[in-house]
Amino acid sequence: MGKVFLTFAGLVAFAISTCATEIHVAANGNDSSPGTPAAPLRTIQRAADLAKPGDVVTVHEGVYRERISPPRGGESDGKRIIYQAAPGEKVEIKGSEIIKNWVKVQEDAWKATIANSFFGGFNPYSDLIHGDWFEPKGREHHTGAVYLKGEWLAEAAKLDEVLKPVGATPLWFGRVNRDSTTIWAQFKGVNPNEQDVEINVRRTVFYPVKTGINYLTVRGFIMRHAATPWAPPTAEQVGLVGTHWSKGWIIEGNIISHSICSGIALGKYGDEFDNASRDTAEGYVKTIERALKNGWNKETTGHHIVRNNTISHCEQAGIVGSLGAVFSTVTGNIIHDIHVRQSFTGAEMAGIKFHAAIDVEISRNHIYRTTRGLWLDWMAQGTRVTANLFHENQSEDLFVEVDHGPFLVDNNIFLSPMSLLSLSQGGAYVHNLMAGALRANPYDARQTPFHKAHSTDVAGMHDNPFGDDRYYNNVFVQRGDLSQYDQAPLPVWMDGNVFLNGARPSKQEKEPLVKAGFDPALRLVEKADGFYLEIAFDKAWAERTCNLVNTERLGKAAIPNLPYERADGTPIRINSDYFGRDRNELNPTPGPFENPGSGPLNLKVY
Repeated sequence: MGKVFLTFAGLVAFAISTCATEIHVAANGNDSSPGTPAAPLRTIQRAADLAKPGDVVTVHEGVYRERISPPRGGESDGKRIIYQAAPGEKVEIKGSEIIKNWVKVQEDAWKATIANSFFGGFNPYSDLIHGDWFEPKGREHHTGAVYLKGEWLAEAAKLDEVLKPVGATPLWFGRVNRDSTTIWAQFKGVNPNEQDVEINVRRTVFYPVKTGINYLTVRGFIMRHAATPWAPPTAEQVGLVGTHWSKGWIIEGNIISHSICSGIALGKYGDEFDNASRDTAEGYVKTIERALKNGWNKETTGHHIVRNNTISHCEQAGIVGSLGAVFSTVTGNIIHDIHVRQSFTGAEMAGIKFHAAIDVEISRNHIYRTTRGLWLDWMAQGTRVTANLFHENQSEDLFVEVDHGPFLVDNNIFLSPMSLLSLSQGGAYVHNLMAGALRANPYDARQTPFHKAHSTDVAGMHDNPFGDDRYYNNVFVQRGDLSQYDQAPLPVWMDGNVFLNGARPSKQEKEPLVKAGFDPALRLVEKADGFYLEIAFDKAWAERTCNLVNTERLGKAAIPNLPYERADGTPIRINSDYFGRDRNELNPTPGPFENPGSGPLNLKVY
């Protein structure tokens, strides 16, 4: 009987797998069609309504102006629903619409009047940006936007500003009354009715209305123009693309840009307590407690893969995630021009901003021209930040705030004026190149959580004393200063570090290699095929004695009393470099590059 049952089960599995359908969507399709290659659908949303676990939605070349809200997800990693651009075809999904009824007011100022019915139930020009930790800089800001040839204008605070001569950045202003919306905008030297002029209409582009839409893949699209809301850690986090408190998404190979707030959101669900924290640590603790009661755990949340996307021109974060990014991998992304306009601000601005990056890997990303590169805020535990390139970030490349560890930062290139700002403990910094300043906060009184190993379960709360950090085999240049740790009340461990051109060691390190007069002449150069780091490498760095860094050597982070290990609980060995090349395990080279040679070098780093 057992053999018959297995045979029958196999037949059932085969029958189910053969039921998987490829649904086609094309710009010349029709939503009443069957969705075949010969008779495609017109909208991606119609395909989403039809798609079942195992199905593939293939979208063909064209511009699709819609918001996709998938009503269901896949059943497992092997039986997901895939949304993909047809290979080799340019597929754009936009939250904007074209506007052509512009009337000249004066000089370069024009206006368009639009019936409110055009926007349906959501009008971005009456939708104010607001929420916990948002700072409007003394004026109102809306989620609307105006684009000329794909580039956005800036919102004016008053109509009078639009009626003045055009400055460095063209402006727009909107006003909504009972029946219509009027938008005034500056178009220098052009007739907007003869140009590509678009305005924000939709809140998001790809985002499910419901939570728990699991195991989706979103691949190969160009997605732009979303009227996204402010996404603090205490409220529902809506991005131009977002997982909405789901599990197991793969977001890969997309170009994502021009989101009023955030590009990709891996964050929190919404409830009646949204934006009610009063901007306090205690308010966020309550958010965490409610999330745990509502099923925030390893089985239901996170496990996303965000890879090989290009994310730019978002005014809050390139990728944001409060609680919902746990157990995820963020790798191979290019993130740039985040919060560069700075018309508003707040405590959530970064290329990547995660709360509770539990067992999250952040690797091989290129993050530049942002306000902050990577911000790990609260509960970075089991987090690994490895082989990333940071430069031209305004505040700092990496900010670790009130985390208790263990978290590992290894093989990164930090080239901005400030490499690291730490208000945390339990960090391990290994084989990095830190060309900027380093600042460690002596104490933070906030009580923040730490967790059981590889879990969202809270094991306790603790304040943030100074110390319990490890610095092994790094290269510091000029502004790097570990002497801040001389009086740390908690133990620190330092060995194998190199200090160049004025960088200062700590008394805690017995034998630092200090070359105060050596300038490595760091220079990052962009060429047609990528970014190259010019560096004068001194062979003496490699000739000094260093030891391999592994789980045993790193010990345990003091407050959670947990070891530095992989997300699956296996030990870590830092036995490869930034490029993935094997290290000399008997005497590894300090910094991110294993024995790259000597003298002036020109290394392709991205």
